[in-house]
Amino acid sequence: MPEIQTEWATLNVSDGTIMRAYVARPRDTNQHTGLLVYQEAFGVNSHIRDVTERLAREGYVGVAPELFHRTAQGFEGAYQNFELAMPHVKALTSQDLEADVRATYAWLRADPATQTRQIACIGFCMGGRVTFLTNALLPVSAAISFYGGGIAPNPFSSGLLDRAGNLHAPQMLLWGGLDKHLGPEVTRVVVESLRAAGKPFVNVEFSDADHGFFCDARSSYNPRAARQAWALALTFLDVYTKA
Repeated sequence: MPEIQTEWATLNVSDGTIMRAYVARPRDTNQHTGLLVYQEAFGVNSHIRDVTERLAREGYVGVAPELFHRTAQGFEGAYQNFELAMPHVKALTSQDLEADVRATYAWLRADPATQTRQIACIGFCMGGRVTFLTNALLPVSAAISFYGGGIAPNPFSSGLLDRAGNLHAPQMLLWGGLDKHLGPEVTRVVVESLRAAGKPFVNVEFSDADHGFFCDARSSYNPRAARQAWALALTFLDVYTKA
């Protein structure tokens, strides 16, 4: 695997705000596929930075934007204290998210290492929803959502299923079968919406995994499911961005 280098970049957003983003890339002068990496509700923490670095070692230029930059730049919440993250989640409007997504995409498109290559996206929990949104907004080549909350309607959001017909790229959906936050009804309605829209998708449920199964900092971490999901995600990216 290639050596990598990391940095914090500063991105200008169309609403006049400034957003930091964690960037990891191979340490070479080659062209690489760009990857937008979207955080959970707990910020661009050590887990998201680690995922971004792992993707860089696979040959991607990964950029993880701080989506809470308007309310708490540098925020890193504890997995045991979701209540601390909730004010920042609730403050993030759809308009804000769209502006952040477009700014991150534009930054990758302008980067010398990615400007002639394809761009894809991957996200976790809250970031899984942002991945779906990105796929509907921008001409990405692949999109991967790990246990994406908020794609389907819930008590706090109308969801994004009305945008299913706008998806640009094949969508991968990865779920935990033991996830009480996102039960089988959520999976079903998302899949049915994609099927009705005639959009290509891959839907995978790990029957013995819970919400957050990919994150080794969570008590719900499931190493077997995480290993399989990683292999599937890399294959999906390889098929749709390196063909």
